[in-house]
Amino acid sequence: MIERTDTGSIVVLSLAHGPVNVMDTALLWAVTETFKALAAEQVAAVVLTGAGRAFSAGVDLRRLLDGGPEYAREFLPALSEALHTVFTFDRPVVAAVNGHAIAGGCVLACCADVRLMAAGKGRMGIPEIKVGVPFPRVPLEVMVHAVGPKVAGRLVLRADTLLPADALALGLVDEVVEPDTLLDRAVATATELATTIPADTFALTKTQLRRETVERIARYRVDEDDPVARLWDRRVSDGWTARYLDSVTGKG
Repeated sequence: MIERTDTGSIVVLSLAHGPVNVMDTALLWAVTETFKALAAEQVAAVVLTGAGRAFSAGVDLRRLLDGGPEYAREFLPALSEALHTVFTFDRPVVAAVNGHAIAGGCVLACCADVRLMAAGKGRMGIPEIKVGVPFPRVPLEVMVHAVGPKVAGRLVLRADTLLPADALALGLVDEVVEPDTLLDRAVATATELATTIPADTFALTKTQLRRETVERIARYRVDEDDPVARLWDRRVSDGWTARYLDSVTGKG
């Protein structure tokens, strides 16, 4: 599900889970386990990208509908744990967004320190509210950290998915590059971060920059995880999520 290529001390991780790398519990557990394992290795930085035509199209809604409430109760903690693990990884992480990065895929990219996006027709955004479900605290805080509360609020409530130039204008990505140079540019950026800043200084500074976000996550998710899960369950049972899926797949 995750392909690894080492370029010197830079590790390139490619999500490789179906044609558009949809997120299910198996992929999320693999993300968590991979980053936890890397934390124990002598790697300088990580580049995270997608195999195929997308970075990640987000939550596997069909699997969510088929699995019902029991699956959702497994999925939500797996989602939060994966995002939290990447967000708190103490070395440089560069996202090479090679195509669509939607919903959870967008949030995963926003866990990175630097986000590069391929020019073209790929879109990036967080349309969860149209699916009918609220954000768990972890992805919500990741988005606020990445783009600030005002832009995050706009992205959440309007549920826009943005082309690369618009994503750049809102600060959702740091740079738009040609598709055939994306990975090389991401590796170069990761190498620069790893070689021009002492590793211990980078790690402490990253912790400082993200400390308030991590503290808010810990404070608020205690009260929010259960009501969030209940609303996800409700949207599965009342047909809202199914109708949304049909509308975006041309079946509605």
